Amino acid sequence: MTAAAADYTLSDATRARFDREVAKYPADQKQSAVMACLSIVQQEQGWVSQSAEKAIAQHLGMPEIAVREVTTFYNMYNQQPLGRFKLNVCTNLPCQLRGGGHALQHLERKLGVPMNGTTPDGLFTLQQSECLGACADAPVMLVNDRTMCSFMSNDKLDQLVDGLRQAEGK
Repeated sequence: MTAAAADYTLSDATRARFDREVAKYPADQKQSAVMACLSIVQQEQGWVSQSAEKAIAQHLGMPEIAVREVTTFYNMYNQQPLGRFKLNVCTNLPCQLRGGGHALQHLERKLGVPMNGTTPDGLFTLQQSECLGACADAPVMLVNDRTMCSFMSNDKLDQLVDGLRQAEGK
């Protein structure tokens, strides 16, 4: 999504998805679906704009600031457009002790971007993250908040990046 994010409106399909999530909670607690609604917007748009937060707040009948607090608290919600592939490398202590910092540095060199940077082709955004809950498999990383990758040696990191590039035809 681009600058048009300022004009974000809920489509009928998105509204229906929101309503399915809201139906899981008592009628007077529909704001409990805020995280699910944020996830839906991110799945559809790739990130959550402030305009989308406003639409969610209106749909759930809650203050915009309450939605913003959730978006900014959790690092799983992208607050700006990112690359096609978001690579989150765990740098918490157990992963750090088993090479998490080195994995992040290797990816910075391979991709040619610093942490929190996006490659010029828009394919990769590199981020660090706190514990991903797989300490025994360290170093670990998460691709697009969905796919956990374990025991990420430099060779495995290279294979992953090269494979993703190849799959995208770049």
